[in-house]
Amino acid sequence: MNKKVIVIGAGVAGLASAIRLQYAGYQVEIYEKESTPGGKMNRIEIDGYKFDLGPSIVMMPELYREIFELCDRNPDDYIPMEKLDPMYRVYFRDIPDEPIDISSDLTELTKTIESISEEDTAGFFHYLHEIYKHFIFAKHNILQRPFRKKEDFYNLSILKKASKLKIMDTADHFIGRYIKSERLKQIIGFQTLYIGISPFNGPSFYTMIPMIQFLYGVWFIKGGMYTMALSMEKLFKELGGEIFYNKQVEEISIQNRKATGIIVDGKKVSADFVVCNADFPYAMKNLIKEPAAKGKFTDKKIKHMKYSCSCFLLYLGMNRKYEEIQHVHNFVFNEKLEKNMHDIFEGKKLEHASFYVYIASKMDPSLAPEGKDGLYILMPVSNIAASDYEWDQETINYYRSYILDTLKKIRGFENVDREIVTETYITPLDFESRFNAYHGSSFGLQPTLSQSMHLRPQSKSSDCSNLYFTGSSTHPGAGIPIVLLSARIAAQELMHDDKEILFDYSGD
Repeated sequence: MNKKVIVIGAGVAGLASAIRLQYAGYQVEIYEKESTPGGKMNRIEIDGYKFDLGPSIVMMPELYREIFELCDRNPDDYIPMEKLDPMYRVYFRDIPDEPIDISSDLTELTKTIESISEEDTAGFFHYLHEIYKHFIFAKHNILQRPFRKKEDFYNLSILKKASKLKIMDTADHFIGRYIKSERLKQIIGFQTLYIGISPFNGPSFYTMIPMIQFLYGVWFIKGGMYTMALSMEKLFKELGGEIFYNKQVEEISIQNRKATGIIVDGKKVSADFVVCNADFPYAMKNLIKEPAAKGKFTDKKIKHMKYSCSCFLLYLGMNRKYEEIQHVHNFVFNEKLEKNMHDIFEGKKLEHASFYVYIASKMDPSLAPEGKDGLYILMPVSNIAASDYEWDQETINYYRSYILDTLKKIRGFENVDREIVTETYITPLDFESRFNAYHGSSFGLQPTLSQSMHLRPQSKSSDCSNLYFTGSSTHPGAGIPIVLLSARIAAQELMHDDKEILFDYSGD
């Protein structure tokens, strides 16, 4: 009989690791507390409008496609994609009538950079040159491999390569080496928030995120991001896997520092291996009861780790189509970006905020009623632990008003507040309660240098055998392409250990 694996959570990494293991010949069961797959890659439906709940920008499409290709499927049959060009439009709050379109066509991009700051154009390409070297180093030495022991990182080969890179810089300082224009620095630096960290504190390493867009592009999946979640669920079931929805896992069953299953509905479900896709800090604090199995990740340690920012999201069903707004992805920047970032991570109510507007119905009209658009608006905010204000109705109204008042200054959105026919929202409290995101942190643990690479929680539990972790708080980090890599690593680690066990047994 095939060995049994239980996966806790049907988020992106949970589904991807389950698919890999099911395809490899294991009997895999997923237990998910919600009624639908995807975790934060979910969908909100109100009055005929369909919104992606969380992730919205497709980068590195080869990693999305890989999970289907692995199983001898044509990804186009599951996640049909289209490349966007321009990728997105940028507005600045003080000059809303001068938007900037960002293309991944290098000829068009060069013209755009020249229009922003001709004197910075050579510096921009110098930045791309330098950060590309970081990317290649990370691709081959960091992102696709586990760190089981210190020697996996602290070895001559890696240290020699790392010493040639300026990895100790902050993202903002690194960009500032090559670029002086504040607007151009904002366009590049803001994107570290995709993984929940400020460019003024986050490692320079993560300025590879905009580089990946500039060089490789941004894509759109028909039906929105939720199509990916539904398609992974479909593939997993086609392979013979089972998903149990509305099942809140209460505990990971551990005996003598070995995972033996889970407790759900007060009963034990046994398994040979457990893969946990619940947020790592939440899992350590709530699902692992045996102190010895926690290792260094005690409740005290979990409390004092650094957590990413959270998000406030508005989902607005509108009474018309926004023909004047030509792009799916739109960023609205405030000139005082450094204060914006400082206030987010210091827990202050934001007075100067940047936000993002996603109009998926521009690419797929089926996501809204005929002749209408839906607006998804995301504003990075403090997580619950950092915040010195309450997420009550007053706070929600404050941020809603700030967003709508800012949008009204942009051509095409002048009457936006009067064109809303239905709406809902998500706050950090919802991230905490619905997705077990510790402190409501939308991107898990902050990817600081002290919480990255070999210093980040790894896929293989160091203190409990047959237990593995995946998702944004584990190595290699947050963002859909990166958690897909975490799923690959977790599955490979489990199979590596299982082969070792089989080898040892047959050799006795």
